[in-house]
Amino acid sequence: MSRDIISLEKLPLGSIGRVKELITEGIARRRMLDLGLIQDTIIKPLMKSPAGDPIAYEIRGAVIALRSDEASKILVERAQLN
Repeated sequence: MSRDIISLEKLPLGSIGRVKELITEGIARRRMLDLGLIQDTIIKPLMKSPAGDPIAYEIRGAVIALRSDEASKILVERAQLN
């Protein structure tokens, strides 16, 4: 079974990802952790803004918007809910 790990901004709308790694440091990392982006958290891209950036994501029942440069630093594994 191969793991399909991609950066969050490449996860297609309507699909599901599971957070695997944050590749950022400092305040940006702290903000992501405060938003609940810890290992194995389920995240779903919901919609893109008309310009395509930012993208709204559902994380732990909340909807947050992340710009592509922030989402590119979050590695996720494609997942399926059982």
